[in-house]
Amino acid sequence: MGEFLETNAGRDLLRAYPRPLVVEAVRTAMDRLRAEIGEGLGEQELDARVSELAEVIAGVLRKSGQGALRPVINATGVILQTNFGRAPLSARAVRAIADVASGYCNLEFDLASGARGKRGSHVERLLLQTLGLDASRMSALVVNNCAAATLLALNAMAEDGEVVVSRGELVEIGGGFRVPEILRKSGARLVEVGTTNRTRLDDYAAALTPQTKLLLRVHRSNFEIVGFTEEAELSALVELGAKAGVLVFVDQGTGCVIAPSAHGLGPQSTLVDAVKSGAALVSASGDKLLGGPQCGLLVGERSLIERLRGNPLYRALRVDKMTIAALQGTLLAYLSDEAQTIPVVRMLSVRADRVETRCQAVAAAFNSEGLVAKVMSTESVVGGGTTPGTTLASFAVALEVRGVSAAELAERLRSLDPPVIGRIQQDRVLLDLRTVPEDSDELLIRCVRDCLGTARA
Repeated sequence: MGEFLETNAGRDLLRAYPRPLVVEAVRTAMDRLRAEIGEGLGEQELDARVSELAEVIAGVLRKSGQGALRPVINATGVILQTNFGRAPLSARAVRAIADVASGYCNLEFDLASGARGKRGSHVERLLLQTLGLDASRMSALVVNNCAAATLLALNAMAEDGEVVVSRGELVEIGGGFRVPEILRKSGARLVEVGTTNRTRLDDYAAALTPQTKLLLRVHRSNFEIVGFTEEAELSALVELGAKAGVLVFVDQGTGCVIAPSAHGLGPQSTLVDAVKSGAALVSASGDKLLGGPQCGLLVGERSLIERLRGNPLYRALRVDKMTIAALQGTLLAYLSDEAQTIPVVRMLSVRADRVETRCQAVAAAFNSEGLVAKVMSTESVVGGGTTPGTTLASFAVALEVRGVSAAELAERLRSLDPPVIGRIQQDRVLLDLRTVPEDSDELLIRCVRDCLGTARA
């Protein structure tokens, strides 16, 4: 161990990686070598293994680094890739994080009075302004994700009571979590009405009892029901709740401010639509189509929001200063008519011919090396449990290397620094540039050219 670390190769590794990781990698490589000796490795083969030791140790370090959190180039064409952290943040949001993360800030301090303030009050006012709501009547709350927002709302509003919801809205969200499970954990009792494909207003009305605390509407943002379908209008559900003295809670989910139809994605309700429906409370995601950090947004009547803020669960579900800063930067972009600076909005709105032009330039750079790279039309998707069944016309660079399968090529691309992740179609690796920032094209070319050159050799 000591002898290796004193070699030039050992010193190079110590400069590139922390010493504890290098030591662990050396031990791992030596253990492998000892095992081979125990299995009868010959002297000549042993000399060869020892000469390759530095390369083996470097490989162990590279592989161990693949499990760490690191940037990747998303060339899948999936804009809100949950596995990749969903919405990339705007430069404005990143600067806001850096400003508050590097020192102290007024997280819970009122600068005017010098007294303790409310966490998140700064960004909650911005959210109301973005949605065009009256701050004297409405209020907002930010928690760590939309599932947390739903849990808090159900616990505060319906614990030990009944919550009426359509069977067609009992969805499963990411990671295998299901709305009925979240509802049960909140302490409320689930009352299912209607059928999977058809739920009428009369079904809700028939389920009302003195124990009914809430009428719940869950936006089906991650799947479609088509064909013989029917659902009660939200406005009618709100009217029914008002007559019965029962509050309506809408889990809107996607949190979009700009209507998806503006990007050619077809009609879908927005956060603004849900809030202005008259529902007492609405929850949504701060990432997804809003394009901010992962968090849960709650917007509703002022008295109701204060009730949620006073719930003990809020302490467990509240967000930190960096999330608040990122959300603040995102909302300021909307209020400043700079929504195009938000990566998600930009990727949704970019024209397909612009993506094609970039693909032509990237493919030409690869082909100049004698590699097979073709531009083909394809379809991007929004992802992240939003706009199911709709796609965006796009273009991709299709890569082929003789003698190398698409699966092997994709694996080699994932081993790059930064990793390049595409998708496989008809035994070709497709790189959809809609989800690759334009200023990353040269980096993509350099990385993939090196990878393909090695694969071809």
